[in-house]
Amino acid sequence: MRFLHTSDWHLGRIFHGLHLLEDQRAALDQIITLARDYKVDALLVAGDIYDRAVPPTEAVNLLDETLRRLVVDLKLPVILIAGNHDNPDRLNFGRTLFATRQLYIVGPVAADTPPIVLEDATGPVYFAPLPYCEPLTATELSGKKKPTHEAALQWQVDRMLLQIPEGARKVALAHVFLTGARTTPDSERPLAAGGATTVSIHCFKDFNYTALGHLHACQNNSPIVRYSGSLLKYSFAEASQKKAVHIVDLSGDGSVSVETIPLTAPHELAVLKGSFQDLLENPRTEHISDYLQIVLTDPTPVLDAKHRLEQVYPQILQLGYERLQPRETEEQETARRKGLSTDDLFQAFFREVQGRDLTEAEKALFHQVVNDNDAEGRNA
Repeated sequence: MRFLHTSDWHLGRIFHGLHLLEDQRAALDQIITLARDYKVDALLVAGDIYDRAVPPTEAVNLLDETLRRLVVDLKLPVILIAGNHDNPDRLNFGRTLFATRQLYIVGPVAADTPPIVLEDATGPVYFAPLPYCEPLTATELSGKKKPTHEAALQWQVDRMLLQIPEGARKVALAHVFLTGARTTPDSERPLAAGGATTVSIHCFKDFNYTALGHLHACQNNSPIVRYSGSLLKYSFAEASQKKAVHIVDLSGDGSVSVETIPLTAPHELAVLKGSFQDLLENPRTEHISDYLQIVLTDPTPVLDAKHRLEQVYPQILQLGYERLQPRETEEQETARRKGLSTDDLFQAFFREVQGRDLTEAEKALFHQVVNDNDAEGRNA
């Protein structure tokens, strides 16, 4: 069976006052084209369909149009789950009726959510939808205290596995913050104000593939546990990221191969830094059509700088001065580091000591060490 893994569409997103709906429409057009050209058997959306709990009408209409093209025109099964940005009850509208056309929507968390079963030439594949779940929700539904997101997720997984035959091929969809995963500052909404918010990759050990959502960077935390990342770049901190989807082939024996396909956007994001005069007189022509954040290095403010620069760069969304950026106090730096993941802290440490970034092989080795350490801690 072949399926397409995507997530974090954030339909209805407003970025520095700019409505991104047409950019999102163009990205969704690419996903529909990929689904058709790669002849996928299903499409998975791992949460954060909308950007907020009450999405604008235009975003609802775009989702309706996209799902119609996938389910009705391509006759493609679609499975989507609620993320932390979604209102699960609103997303759940019409789910029983839609399921008759193989549009499977799982919004609210429930103790008895069944797996979704799709067939290929070898037999059934069980898809386990695990929508975003607060520890309090899991505690109320289970009758037992679930103090962390990991405990809540493990309860969801355990309930789901009870309904799947042993040895069957299994695919999970989850919207979580995986321990050690690469995060994007100012991009993903925190999953909780306090407490343990991350989950271990060990929670997904029984699945042949896990399609994750929530973190916006496309990344593989293991060959079979991956984030597809967000549909578009939704923060200037994401400017250097490559947006993509995963095409996953699940064989009859349960083995998996993955091809990551890049997405292109009508407008890229870029950060330009320099003096006002240099940016004006030496245009960065490769960024003329990009959405821009401009950081001026001039020692004094320039009169009407944004309007004058817009004559060259028409898509300036943010303009500031480097000298006005406040320097972090020791207390602020400590507080900022507390918000970083283990992966971010280690990469920052490695960069400071070695003067370079980790290679992909070194990242994979580090993730393996973290995962092995987590497993030893649980078995102790």
